[in-house]
Amino acid sequence: MSSPDKITQLQMMEHNLQQFLLQKQGFQSQLLEIESALSELGKTECAYKILGNIMVKTDRDVLKKDLEEKRHLVDLRIKSLEKQEGKLKEHASKTQSEVLATLKKE
Repeated sequence: MSSPDKITQLQMMEHNLQQFLLQKQGFQSQLLEIESALSELGKTECAYKILGNIMVKTDRDVLKKDLEEKRHLVDLRIKSLEKQEGKLKEHASKTQSEVLATLKKE
C-alpha cells in the first residue's frame, strides 16, 4: 500500500475513533441518568415510568429491575466500544509508524 493510501487510511481511522468517542460519551451520559434514577428511586416510595408523552405509576421494584438491566446493557456497550477503540488505536499506531518510516526513506 502506498504512503498516500496509508495516510488516507489513517485519516479514516481517526474519524472512526472520533465516532467511537461520541458513541461512548452518549452511553456514559445514559449511564449517569440511569444511576441518578436508581439513586432517586431509593429515596421514594412512589415510582413513575415515562411512556411516550405520559407518566404512569409503576411498581418500584419492577422499575428498579428495569433500570438495573438497562445499566448492565449500557455498561456492556461501553466496554465493547472501549475494546473496539483499543484495537483501532493499536492499528492506527502501527499504520502511523509505517507511514513515518516510509516518509523517512523518501
